Amino acid sequence: MLDIQYIIITVPIILFAITIHEFAHAKTADILGDPTPRYAGRLTLNPIAHIDPIGFLMLFLVGFGWAKPVPINPLNFSDWRRGSALVGIAGPLSNFFAAWLIGALVKLAPLNGLSLDQAVLVVSIARQTVWLNVALGVFNLIPIPPLDGHHIIEAILPERGIDYFETLSQYGFIILILLLLFPPFQVLLHYVVGFIANLLL
Repeated sequence: MLDIQYIIITVPIILFAITIHEFAHAKTADILGDPTPRYAGRLTLNPIAHIDPIGFLMLFLVGFGWAKPVPINPLNFSDWRRGSALVGIAGPLSNFFAAWLIGALVKLAPLNGLSLDQAVLVVSIARQTVWLNVALGVFNLIPIPPLDGHHIIEAILPERGIDYFETLSQYGFIILILLLLFPPFQVLLHYVVGFIANLLL
């Protein structure tokens, strides 16, 4: 049974994290000369433009979901490798920056004017915001298609490596699911996210 209070707190945080992530992709592509995200209506901070209904629902049902991918055309970049890598890394970096900013604000916020319950609620929301943004950033840096990390890897691979990597990409979703079901990988992922989040709080 889903906790209503959990949903009320978590949904806005997830929408925030997804929106800045996808907007960062779109804005970076636009800056680098690709108008595709702009024409697709993705150069916006309106979360509705970035939500994939099924992917959003899956976040609550199984703890793994996805947003609507931002369409780009690498041929519009002066250097398609560099452009794709920058667009790819922009999403995770936006989440890490948001997590750092929230963590810094909580440390500096004058919570002594709040009641104990209010202070606990503020800190709890902040911690969850930091954790979810770090989790989204770390998860997307995994170098497996369709995650952002594979665009970064493509930028440094030789031509033969890119061809092999693209062949592998058709099995990317299956490989990713298997990794997520692999207990040691779950432990490693949770440790990395927890370590970074604790540094920021």
